[in-house]
Amino acid sequence: MPSPYPVVSTDPGVTRQVLSQREELMVVAFDFQKDAVGALHRHPHVQSTFVRSGRFQFSVDGETRDLGPGDSLVVPSNGEHGCRCIEAGMLIDTFTPRRDDFL
Repeated sequence: MPSPYPVVSTDPGVTRQVLSQREELMVVAFDFQKDAVGALHRHPHVQSTFVRSGRFQFSVDGETRDLGPGDSLVVPSNGEHGCRCIEAGMLIDTFTPRRDDFL
């Protein structure tokens, strides 16, 4: 079943689409073009990121990690994080609780 939510541009070369959501949990797909950047930011939600495809360099609270297909990480509440896309791909992020600002 296709997502009823629209694809939204976020940063240059980055789009997101909410895949499913409830008040307690949200699942979101992010498509990145090569060299696109997810700017450093923080939010009160706990975030789990799964790399579906592509290669990414992530920064979480000043620690940098390179991730590829099948890798994942968890960002704690209010952890400063961002990424740079090394090879075009998709991230699947889950947030708890739901990110109402994405609706």
